Amino acid sequence: MPKPRKSAFAHLQTKGRLAMVVATLGLLLAGCAETQLAVHGVKRLGGQAQPTQIGNYKIGNPYEIAGQWYYPAVDYEYTETGIASWYGPKFHGKKTANGEIFDQYEVSAAHRTLPLPSIVRVTNLENGKSLKVRVNDRGPFAHGRIIDMSRRAAQLLGFERKGTAKVLVEVIEAESRQIAAIAQGKAAPAVTVAEQNTVSAAPRDVVETVRLDDAPPTESSTPTTSQVKLAPPSSSASVKAEPLDGVVEEAAVVEVTPVAPSSIYVQAGAFSIYDNALNLRNRLYELAPSKIEPIEVKGTTFYRVRLGPLETVPEADILLERVIATGQNGAKVVVECADGGAATSGC
Repeated sequence: MPKPRKSAFAHLQTKGRLAMVVATLGLLLAGCAETQLAVHGVKRLGGQAQPTQIGNYKIGNPYEIAGQWYYPAVDYEYTETGIASWYGPKFHGKKTANGEIFDQYEVSAAHRTLPLPSIVRVTNLENGKSLKVRVNDRGPFAHGRIIDMSRRAAQLLGFERKGTAKVLVEVIEAESRQIAAIAQGKAAPAVTVAEQNTVSAAPRDVVETVRLDDAPPTESSTPTTSQVKLAPPSSSASVKAEPLDGVVEEAAVVEVTPVAPSSIYVQAGAFSIYDNALNLRNRLYELAPSKIEPIEVKGTTFYRVRLGPLETVPEADILLERVIATGQNGAKVVVECADGGAATSGC
């Protein structure tokens, strides 16, 4: 005997119930996801928002990259000027040097020698923007760069599209000690109320979804008219722009302060004996205009040999490679104020 066929109305009722079940299940799953995000995003220690990742505490042994030795160490007096770059898509989702998962949408940075993690203030000497950043990775290893920012950090500091910027990097001692203690599983050192604002290099209690459509363009290949005539490379590696979606933190605080004009130099070396500095300057005389600058460091006078000034990062890169080719492996790119003063306070 054939089974009675369901009416069209019965079919609609069945489909309606299935749709309701699916919708309810979807809401429950969405609710779970939101709960997980909230728990993940508001991790707090002592009532203070903390980075969702802290990773292992790491200093590390001396290491060599491309003939250059680096000596990781605790240095709470660290301050340096130079050129910052940024990294993102190629490393997104991979492990950092201290075991975290690199997230280009969080505020973080890579440094060659500072303990991991550390907290530094990075000031863009071109626009006055500054930001506290958690250092959780090793790098950059390109000559002429002192710090590699995450894509989000570069965006907040205003140099994502340009790709590089003149910066001042300063360790923040109290917060570096605090986050180091947390990473080692110790009780965080007591801090003052004024210091409690910012072991938050990457808090995520406030989030939003953004679209980052543009990778950093390469520097212009047009020769400049600075005092040092250096033709930039005829071609540069292109960067493929890939639309990327992600959740980014918005709790990072960007401060803006006035900055004076600054210039780029290549520092070929620093010596405690003036004659050694003079000999090096004489050897590099034909490469570019140069000068010898004395500086006091913990009661000792050092004489720095600097070449420049240069107007662009590509010029500095070329001159740096030429200086390194003479055997000065410790040469680096530095930034100083136009009046000759060190850029230790945003010029």
